Amino acid sequence: MEPYTRRVQYYETDMMGITHHANYIRWMEEARIDFMEQLGFPYERMEKEGVLSPVRSVSCEYKRPSTFGDVIRIRVRAESFNGVVLAIRYEMENQRGEAVCEARSEHVFVSREGRIVRLKREQPAFCQALEAEIQRETEQGQ
Repeated sequence: MEPYTRRVQYYETDMMGITHHANYIRWMEEARIDFMEQLGFPYERMEKEGVLSPVRSVSCEYKRPSTFGDVIRIRVRAESFNGVVLAIRYEMENQRGEAVCEARSEHVFVSREGRIVRLKREQPAFCQALEAEIQRETEQGQ
């Protein structure tokens, strides 16, 4: 998967010129949407098919500040998937290759009515693509 890249905007910074911490979570969402598109399953398509993916948990470890104009590269990796919960890891670095944030999010999949969706049954191609990507990342990391 290709990393997601974005430039820090002025409005995303605080009075000290540092990116406000809440923006990293927004960037995670942007990168996750890009990841799903690269996987071949755009989020809009999932929604049209009646599957929503709310955040179950999110955590961020801020490594160093980013500032207006910095180019942030976000590497997204599907960490685990059990058919119900998808865990995603994010590694963010600036244009100098310095880590600015390491983060993780967990997502569940539900119907519009709020019931848990068993993706292996209702979205088997998506599950296969996720599992293949997790396997590829695992082999690449060894």
